[in-house]
Amino acid sequence: MKTLNPFKYSNDNKRYYTYNYFTQKTYGSKAFKVSIDAGFTCPNRDGTCGSGGCNFCSARGSGDMILKDPDLEAQIDHSEAIMLRKWPNAKRIAYFQAYSNTHDSLDALKALYDPFFEDDRFVGIDIATRSDCLDDDKIAYFASKAKQKDLTIEIGLQSMHPTTGVWMNRGHDLDSVASCITKLKVAGIRTCIHIINGFPVETTDMMLETCDYVAQLNPDMLKIHMLHIIKDTKLGYQYSKNPFEIMSMETYVDLVVQQLERLPETMVIARLTGDGIGSDLLAPEWTRRKTIVLNEIDKLMLARNTWQGKYYKEH
Repeated sequence: MKTLNPFKYSNDNKRYYTYNYFTQKTYGSKAFKVSIDAGFTCPNRDGTCGSGGCNFCSARGSGDMILKDPDLEAQIDHSEAIMLRKWPNAKRIAYFQAYSNTHDSLDALKALYDPFFEDDRFVGIDIATRSDCLDDDKIAYFASKAKQKDLTIEIGLQSMHPTTGVWMNRGHDLDSVASCITKLKVAGIRTCIHIINGFPVETTDMMLETCDYVAQLNPDMLKIHMLHIIKDTKLGYQYSKNPFEIMSMETYVDLVVQQLERLPETMVIARLTGDGIGSDLLAPEWTRRKTIVLNEIDKLMLARNTWQGKYYKEH
C-alpha cells in the first residue's frame, strides 16, 4: 500500500518545503543558481569590524566552486554549462555568492546590480551578504529593485548563541541579524537565513535553540549546513593540530529532522547539507555524499511519520 505524503507543500516524496518545489511554483519550472564572485570582500576581513574572517570561512568566502576569473561573463558561462547539462530547460537565477555582496558604497552596488535586474537571462537575483553590510539606504535601494525582478537576500546567522559567535569570530552580534531581517521583511524583500550544525562548542539542545530562534524570526527561506573543516582556515589549522570530535552523519540526520519539525511549514528549505569542498575538505568525510545524506533524511522522516512543521509552535 502506498504511503501518502502528509506534507502539502510537496510534489514528490519530500516532507519539507524544497527549493525545487518553490522554483516550480514561483517560476513555472525548475530554476538553478548561476554562482558569481563579484570581487567583494568582508567587513570581518578588511578591518571594518575585524580581521581574519569567521574561523570556518575559506579564502574564497564560500565561493570555492566558482570559476577563478574576474570576468563575470566567463563565470556565468562556466556555471551555466555545468547546470544546463543536468537541467537543459531550467531557468536561471543570478547568485552573488562569494563574501559579502553588499559590502561597498551604494553607488558601486547600483553599478553592479542594475544591469542584472535588466538582464532577461535571469528570472531572479540572489544576494548573499552579512547583516552589518545593509544600512537603511541600501535596503531602500534593494526594495525598489525587488519590484522590478524577484530578489532574495541571504544573511548568515550560523548560531543564535553569543558564545558561539565569539568562538567563530563572527564580528557582529545577534541583534544585528534580527534587526536586518525585520527591516528586509518590512521592505518586502525575500529573506534567507543560514545556520550551521556541528560547532564543537555547542550541544544538540543549543542547535535546536538556534532553529527555534529562526522559526521566530520567520524568514522566507532557511539554509542548514553541516560545519565543514576546510584546509587553510583558522578552524582547519586548529583541527589539524588538535582534532576534535565531529558530528556523525546519523546524528546530523536526526538533528535536521528535529529541526524541520520545529519550523513553519511555509518556510522554504533552500539547503539541508553543503557540498564537500574537494581536496580542501578535512572533515567530515560523509558530507561528500550529499545525495546519501538527503536520502537518509527522507527515510527517517518517513519512518517517524513526520514532516516540516509538525511540532512548530507560533510565538
